[in-house]
Amino acid sequence: MTTHRYLEDVTTLALDTDKCTGCGLCEAVCPHGVFEISNKKASLTDKDTCMECGACALNCPTKAVTVNAGVGCAAAFIYGWLTGGEAKCGCSTSA
Repeated sequence: MTTHRYLEDVTTLALDTDKCTGCGLCEAVCPHGVFEISNKKASLTDKDTCMECGACALNCPTKAVTVNAGVGCAAAFIYGWLTGGEAKCGCSTSA
């Protein structure tokens, strides 16, 4: 999959490393490779590639990952990919 970058520093993705057990589920389900497991802990490789799909948070057994899934452009991109249509998030007059 091509790496998509979104607006810098706007994602709601957060990782609490104190809660992380290093199970690797976040890394396994993330479509953009935002997570990396090292020394039995997850870390964020590039937070701005997060599309806020929510797969990581839904699969984290310790609730170390949080994200406000399905918001803004992320939801528009997902809908566009699923339907084969354009990503229309409504955040500009051209989108």
